Amino acid sequence: QVQLVESGGGLVQAGGSLRLSCAASGRSFSSYAMGWFRQAPGKERDFVAAISWSGGSTWYADSVKGRFTISRDNAKTTVYLQMNSLKPEDTAVYYCAARWGRSGYRATIQADYDYWGQGTQVTVSS
Repeated sequence: QVQLVESGGGLVQAGGSLRLSCAASGRSFSSYAMGWFRQAPGKERDFVAAISWSGGSTWYADSVKGRFTISRDNAKTTVYLQMNSLKPEDTAVYYCAARWGRSGYRATIQADYDYWGQGTQVTVSS
């Protein structure tokens, strides 16, 4: 089992940047693929980005491609989401998620993931 705690959210102006972190505790972090999702008020939770267990493969939603970068540090058991050129429509609660396995599977839906963090609020003002 793994526990996930997100941090780094906050209020930023449009065009600004934030870096989210997701610290994992528990066993075998390097055996988990990791993902970020977000949920805006009144909307469903949507896929943002994912990274394979090794960090060798990454996937992004079209809406964030070229602006967001997902990365991980297995030694620190932490996954990051660097968010640049933020837009008001990026405002949401951002969730970190973990999926057991080293298959390289492109996990982009909620059901693909086994564990979730509590979320961190990101607000982008216009």
